[in-house]
Amino acid sequence: MIDVLKGAWALFFGLFLLMLANGLQGTLLGVRGAIEGFSTLQMSFVMSAYFVGFLGGSQLAPAMIRRVGHVRVFAALASLISAALLLYAVAPDPWVWTLMRVVIGFCYSAVYVTTESWLNNAATNENRGKTLSFYMIVQMAGIVVAQSLMTVGDPAGFLLFVIPSVLVSVSFAPILLSVTPAPFFERTKPMTLGALYRVSPLGAVGAFLLGGMFAAQFGMSAVYGTEAGLTVPQISLFVSAIFAGSLVMQYPIGWLSDQMDRRVLIAALAAIGGVATLIPVLLPVPFPVLLGVAFALGGASNPLYSLVLAYTNDYLEVEDMAAASGGLIFLNGLGASAGPLAIGWLMGRAGPNGFFGFVAILLFIFAAYALYRMTQRPTPDVEETGAYAPVFATASPVAFELTQEATIEAAEQAADRTEEGRDDAA
Repeated sequence: MIDVLKGAWALFFGLFLLMLANGLQGTLLGVRGAIEGFSTLQMSFVMSAYFVGFLGGSQLAPAMIRRVGHVRVFAALASLISAALLLYAVAPDPWVWTLMRVVIGFCYSAVYVTTESWLNNAATNENRGKTLSFYMIVQMAGIVVAQSLMTVGDPAGFLLFVIPSVLVSVSFAPILLSVTPAPFFERTKPMTLGALYRVSPLGAVGAFLLGGMFAAQFGMSAVYGTEAGLTVPQISLFVSAIFAGSLVMQYPIGWLSDQMDRRVLIAALAAIGGVATLIPVLLPVPFPVLLGVAFALGGASNPLYSLVLAYTNDYLEVEDMAAASGGLIFLNGLGASAGPLAIGWLMGRAGPNGFFGFVAILLFIFAAYALYRMTQRPTPDVEETGAYAPVFATASPVAFELTQEATIEAAEQAADRTEEGRDDAA
């Protein structure tokens, strides 16, 4: 891990600041929107817009980088993000916010592509897996720590919009001044959705459903908090608990996934998450219990994304793994774009607990589909499956390909060890 930090500390530090800004602005908008009198449906459009922009950025950013280079893309996007963050406070209008969220989603997606390209270039075969793990930890930690910044100022004021703008501006300094050279960027052509579904129906359906779940947590959790009457510190703790659960449970679930039928684990996690999210729907719960529900929700649902990727890889040839990433990202983006709109509609009719009801429905559908797929074909032997690698739900195509490269390298090393064992036996 020390070697990883020595070679890429500037990238990780810059990424941490970017995640602080992104985590803060998402929660802040949910609180400020209620102060401005925006309806739940209006806030659902605002929150959905980020994922629409993010999906567009993941498709267009590679061409931008190839045309003008990493540094120019970074500089242009930094100014756009900073300006959009300030315009939230200057023009508190739901349609202006929706437009700004599209812009910020697009810019953040392109920023992730750029940062992850540099990170992938800095990683070696020996430390790629550790680099990927630390990258995910930094992302999660940034979002969790960002929630504490909500108590620094008044959500009705201007300061909390200035802070993420400054963080974004500062974040680019260590990255652009790093001695790590900008890499040559080349993106793998994605696999078609039809081909991806034929290879792994559970992977394709899971990526779409998980997009909706993640958008609920990242985009609408603060809206739920305001509708439920939570205070600003309570909303911060609630959002933090979701992502803390995700961070803590990634590695136990990853270990389990390498020991058993992954479909069983997918069904079990989705069912556990679904049951946990039904608790506040069915019963009045005190705030500490609500935090436990949030932790269980994040711990059960977010690691499913990495689990779906690992399961899909089990049915792919090594040379097709990187191509499949594009299809999974696209399906995840579609689900994430639609998720806040569906939650906003449901919360408008069922009240705040429509948030938990929506997530529970998706989790139970996922669990049922995983059980159904178990009746359609046998699972590969555990010894023949690839390794689990953690990946965040907002991963860009580059992060996915970094994950796939780590998986491919692990598979090749395992094959080499098997071949050496056969030679020794001979």
